[in-house]
Amino acid sequence: MGDLFIWILSFFILIALIVLLVYQLMCLADLEFDYINPYDSSSRINSVVLPEFVVQGILCLFYLLTGHWIMALISAPYLYYNVRLD
Repeated sequence: MGDLFIWILSFFILIALIVLLVYQLMCLADLEFDYINPYDSSSRINSVVLPEFVVQGILCLFYLLTGHWIMALISAPYLYYNVRLD
């Protein structure tokens, strides 16, 4: 039962990451069609970048703590990229 809870929790964390990415893509699409100016678009995207990095780091740490080594190894390069980017 614990393993099922872990996968459900990681599923919802992944959904949160996807929502953040879709929001960023919507902001870029609005910018492309001239609905908003570049300053507003960049401020909206910048406001969700740090929470995206935090959520992705929590997910990788969650995989490490629960013993899902393959999933942690898959998410580690993206986490490394985010750490080096920030």
